[in-house]
Amino acid sequence: MGQRYERIEGRIRDFIEQQPVFFTATAPLTGDGHVNLSPKGRSGTLAVLDQLTLAYLDFGGSGAETIAHLREEGNGRITLMWCAFSGPPKVLRVHGRGEPVFRDDPRWREYISHFAEADGPGARAIILVHAVRISDACGFAVPFMDYREERTQHAEHFGRKTDEEFAAYCEKKEHVGVSLDGLPALPLPLPARAD
Repeated sequence: MGQRYERIEGRIRDFIEQQPVFFTATAPLTGDGHVNLSPKGRSGTLAVLDQLTLAYLDFGGSGAETIAHLREEGNGRITLMWCAFSGPPKVLRVHGRGEPVFRDDPRWREYISHFAEADGPGARAIILVHAVRISDACGFAVPFMDYREERTQHAEHFGRKTDEEFAAYCEKKEHVGVSLDGLPALPLPLPARAD
């Protein structure tokens, strides 16, 4: 039986911090826009900041649909989801309001410190999520899967780029400055880091 929680604490926080992968979902306000669902991984890229706030690093390598939906005036809706692929069955969702913090934002220095192990040239934003609803479900249909190890290709690929090369990469990539639906996404040219 599913349950709602007032805060991200105790066993809920432990569960979030133990999962090697989570998913993010956003959508534009228009009814015919593209819904976006993205897997997120890489150890050290998610942080529980307090009992109602999470943050994760947004990297280059794909489009910027999440950023565009969060920037859309009157929007900001985001859901994060974790599934237990081992241990007791559980699916946990945090429905919230999201906000991108870009590299030139004065808050960048404060937030990036939560990601020291995962930070690198490919970091283009930090996504803050302010929880509105925290709930779980049974997860009985989620299969058991064994976690083997982190993939290293993403960190290695972007680790070879200078900040200038990464900025040039972002400028050439389709659907980084503008979403699939034409919404403003990542500010281009990519802002220099505030740290």
